[in-house]
Amino acid sequence: MAVELGASRLLAPYFSSSQIVWTIIIGTIMIAMALGNIYGGKSADKNPDPDKLYFRIIVAAVWTAAIPFAGKFVILGVSALLVVTVSTNFLIWAALITCMVVFVYPLFLLGTVTPSLARYTVENINDSGKTVGTLGAFNTIGSIIGTFVPTFISIPAVGTSATFLIFSGILLILGIVYFISAKRKKIKVIAASVLFAVFGVLSQSVGFAFWQNDLAYEGESIYNYLQVSDNERMTALSTNVLFGVQSVYMKSGELTGLYYDYAMAAPLMAGYDGNGTDILVLGMGTGTYAKQCRAYFENVTAEGVEIDEKITALAHEYFELPDDIPVTTYDGRAFLNVCDKKYDVIMVDAYQDITIPFQMSSKEFFSLVHEHLKENGVMVVNMNMRSEKSDGINTWLSDTIASLFENVYTVDVSGSTNRELFASDNPDMINTFREKSEEISDGSLYSIMSRVNDGLVKYTGGNNIFTDDKAPVELLGMSVIDDLIQEELVHYKKVFKEEGIQGLLK
Repeated sequence: MAVELGASRLLAPYFSSSQIVWTIIIGTIMIAMALGNIYGGKSADKNPDPDKLYFRIIVAAVWTAAIPFAGKFVILGVSALLVVTVSTNFLIWAALITCMVVFVYPLFLLGTVTPSLARYTVENINDSGKTVGTLGAFNTIGSIIGTFVPTFISIPAVGTSATFLIFSGILLILGIVYFISAKRKKIKVIAASVLFAVFGVLSQSVGFAFWQNDLAYEGESIYNYLQVSDNERMTALSTNVLFGVQSVYMKSGELTGLYYDYAMAAPLMAGYDGNGTDILVLGMGTGTYAKQCRAYFENVTAEGVEIDEKITALAHEYFELPDDIPVTTYDGRAFLNVCDKKYDVIMVDAYQDITIPFQMSSKEFFSLVHEHLKENGVMVVNMNMRSEKSDGINTWLSDTIASLFENVYTVDVSGSTNRELFASDNPDMINTFREKSEEISDGSLYSIMSRVNDGLVKYTGGNNIFTDDKAPVELLGMSVIDDLIQEELVHYKKVFKEEGIQGLLK
């Protein structure tokens, strides 16, 4: 169980932590364990020698210790191979092949443990039920420890790499104790211990983004892998190595040039008049949107909801989030369930690549948002995987929202895959926006609002509705990611076809 949870954290920064990736991890590991069960039982019956079992445990321990170091290179190697060979379901194939290469063998070896122990400990048929039951109980207790300790203790405290080392070290110690007590195979024990030490050092020296050496911070929380990059112009937070930036802090105070700027049209659509506007951000991140609204609009009150308290801590340490912008550590939907306040603007910014929480994409969720808006209030949603497919994820999200709000408009963010959606029951929201935009004195903000105005498209809803019961957000998101990857890799595929590996290396 500890290896399984570690696998999810190892893969998440590269392939997301979606239900699809979890399914691949669980399925692959269960297959490996099942095959190990079969082999372990047959092997124990044929040659009931505990030496072989404990040696398999030692090999599994050393292999597991190597995963945090070697696994990251395997992930990039598999990804590099697939981008020039696979056209669809890239993340599925990448995660599956990575799991097969990295996790199948050690879990196969661990799968041999229970049937082997059953064979060695059953003394007569009359006690077999009791013995197997006892082994099953201890197996379950071990699984409980392997489930709770990584999630709530080791991964948040010391990280994924150290978690792999802790549990592989436990396996290694079990094997060493056995062979020392049996006074056999000392050379193999010494060799395994040396390899474990080497991999332990290497694992701690290689980060998830090991090709970057300019990170101001790299670490993990219960929910995310986190990295902060910093230069003279800006500070940025990323929660996934391969899927861009989640929050930005411009040190000069200028606009970011990203979707946050476009979303600033929402207060104007809600009738901002300088006399007090209440803004709620679901998916606060480090507070980019809240800070920008306060900087460019007077008398704005902003607050946020962020499920990852470590991100909030980074916001104060690296992104200068003011103390008077409150952040509640909570799930966005759960927050709305217990909140009585209503807002002029609610921004939904909780979607990261394929990791779209289904409970924050359904009709029931957007109903809650609708209930927490003031009269003529506006909801703005950042949809970060723009797609023109008529049955794509953005169409489903837009249809769902349009089933609840009278007026829905979208605008594509220039130079990115983001699309901003604005929704309100106010039939004059666009006229209000245009009137308020003309009152803007700041040149850069006026320019962005003009761009928004030129790009706004009225959305007419369809019948693709997400509900709590049916919200296939990850499969739809996977399809969009495939398209985006293929668009980005057209050039590299052409080079590979014409010049092969040497061309890519050049």
